[in-house]
Amino acid sequence: MVISARLFGRTKELETQVDTFFDQLSEAAVIYRLAVRGYLREGITEEFAARLEDVCDKEAEADKLRRGIKLSLYSNLLIPDSRGDVLGLIETADEILSLFKSSLWALDVENPDIHEDLTAGYRRLTNMVVKSVDELAAGCRVFFRSPHLVSSYNAKVTLYEKEADKISTGLKKQIFSAEFALAEKIQLREFVDRIDAIADQAEDVADRLTIYAIKRQN
Repeated sequence: MVISARLFGRTKELETQVDTFFDQLSEAAVIYRLAVRGYLREGITEEFAARLEDVCDKEAEADKLRRGIKLSLYSNLLIPDSRGDVLGLIETADEILSLFKSSLWALDVENPDIHEDLTAGYRRLTNMVVKSVDELAAGCRVFFRSPHLVSSYNAKVTLYEKEADKISTGLKKQIFSAEFALAEKIQLREFVDRIDAIADQAEDVADRLTIYAIKRQN
């Protein structure tokens, strides 16, 4: 995808860096969903470990890109009217990648026993969370081309975040009404919160993106 010259002019290297950053976010979301699904199905396996490593690689590459984008924006004096917005967008979106990684690391370290009657809820929650990130990444790309279209993507981010909240609330009620030990209930609740936090962060970034898009149109 080529980002609009109206924002970046001929700064092709920066365009590529930003584009690649959002590629890392989208790809990490896909891998994260597959990793959680695999864990719910089989627990810790070589496949899960490989996907965890893949997410870590995506997060590390995104961090490298973020630093390169910041350097390009300030050392080369690029897009002075928008550089703060672009950097803020990249930095807050980067937090989503950190949440993907930390969530999978926690599964790997703690290896919680997620009972079969709970797996459907965790799967649905993960699906909603990943959908919110997918829409956010698409909205971020549109911002650079056609900021007036951002609102349609952000509306979907909000929709999926609200659905994630509903699912997480229902799942936590299901957990605490079950005949589990209190420590197990707390652990399972914490993993619900870890997953749901990703959609919360996506909505926070979308809120920021809305403001940036309005500024770009004025």
